[in-house]
Amino acid sequence: MAMVSPEHPSIIRTERGLSISGSRITLYDVMDYLKAQYPPKFIRDSFNLTDGQIHAALTYIERHPTEVEAEYEEILKTAAENRQYWEDRNRERFARIAATPPRPGDEAVRAKLREQRAQRAAKKQRSFELITT
Repeated sequence: MAMVSPEHPSIIRTERGLSISGSRITLYDVMDYLKAQYPPKFIRDSFNLTDGQIHAALTYIERHPTEVEAEYEEILKTAAENRQYWEDRNRERFARIAATPPRPGDEAVRAKLREQRAQRAAKKQRSFELITT
């Protein structure tokens, strides 16, 4: 059950933590972008939020820095523990996969994937440059 913050009805507490009403985006998702120093317009567009939603999130974070930062740090700690658990659990499997040579005939497919990744990275960089200028 979601609980609405009395002073910020656009910020609700869900099972995922403090979230932006009308979305599945948490304030911790926004914090990742803020920590990376992305501008608000980029964050808004990345999460497909409205101006009101991003404003509510940034205002809440600004007015409750201690609470949000403490919960954010706890989320990061839990994520790191989960990541370590799965890395440990799958270490042998990852090593086996990494040691497997590519199948013959996959060279063209791998080259196409590398090209598509490079194109996406270039497009993302151009979008970021447009937003930040």
